[in-house]
Amino acid sequence: MTKKDLNTIAKIEKAVSQRWGDEAIINPKSKWDEEKEKEYLEQIKNSEKKNRKYLDSKEKVEKDGFLISKKLLNKDNNRKCPVCEIYSFDIKDDLYMIKFECCWDCYMKYVSDGREERWKSGWRPNNEDNKV
Repeated sequence: MTKKDLNTIAKIEKAVSQRWGDEAIINPKSKWDEEKEKEYLEQIKNSEKKNRKYLDSKEKVEKDGFLISKKLLNKDNNRKCPVCEIYSFDIKDDLYMIKFECCWDCYMKYVSDGREERWKSGWRPNNEDNKV
């Protein structure tokens, strides 16, 4: 570089410094240390983990001849009542499936009206009782 080029660079740096402050012309490497390097690398690792998790959830998997989001296959939804074996889309059944391991209809038939203790102890109707 020539002396003229260095003078031009100095003038530009001075103008930038006056307009935006001294931090605008400081070399970023001068403020960098080992601690900041470790923190930066940890942030990159966390970002990559999140990105990988996101991409995995968007991944499509072939199931029975159809492409289905892998995210949907990971959901552990028990939608079939183990007592009456009816598949339900009803939201109110979710609560009863979790708490009593049966749908709302079976809850009303076999558990409600003070029979909750019997149900919790393991009693279940036999196959003739629960036919719909």
